Order: sequence, then structure tokens, then C-alpha cells
Amino acid sequence: MEEDLRALLLDVPAITALVGPRVNFGRHPQGEPLPALVLTTVSDREGLTLDGPDGLQRARVQIDCWADHYGEAKHLSRAVRQRLHGHAGGGFRALILEAERDLGAPEAPGRPFRVSLDFLVTYSA
Repeated sequence: MEEDLRALLLDVPAITALVGPRVNFGRHPQGEPLPALVLTTVSDREGLTLDGPDGLQRARVQIDCWADHYGEAKHLSRAVRQRLHGHAGGGFRALILEAERDLGAPEAPGRPFRVSLDFLVTYSA
């Protein structure tokens, strides 16, 4: 799922125009420029019915849109939302935006801005 989700984001010209190849799971490499996307799998569980596993996984993925300026972070989050929210295809049954957090101004001058998006991801195992 992780590789397919990253590929889905990198296939969008509006996103790659902003971040280039900087779409990473776990963390953004120190010293690399912004803007960037950092994806985190918050949870991932096997789908079950009364008869046992249903062959689907249900994950929650947080996508952090990092940028030096607030407008850039917000613009990037909108491009991600437009691409992923409601998507179904390939191994993905559904990608649904559950929450968006606009974390506003950073605590210290020179710190980057972040907008976080939480997606519920249903995919074939």
C-alpha cells in the first residue's frame, strides 16, 4: 500500500511541481529542501467478517504537507486532497479524507509550516 500510495501522489503534476520526488514515509531527510510530503501509517488492520478475514486492509494514513510558507503548505494540501479524496482504483478500494488540521504558525521563527491530512485507506491485501 505504501509504495502504491506514494506512486499515486507522484503521478500528479500539480504535486510534483511543488515537491519533486520529496514524498517520503516516516520522515523528511534532514537538509533536504521544502516543500515536501511526509506520510505516516497511523494504523493498519485486517478486515474481518463473521466468517473471518475479508481480504481487505483498512489503514489510517497521515499526510503532512510541509513548506517554508503557509500558502505553499495549504496549496500542497489542496492538491493532495483533490487527488486522493474519493479515489478508488488499482489495489485501492477507497481513499477517504477523514480530517484536516491546519496547524498555523510555527512556534519559532524559521520553522516550517505544516498542514496534516488524515485518510482512511481501504485496499486489497
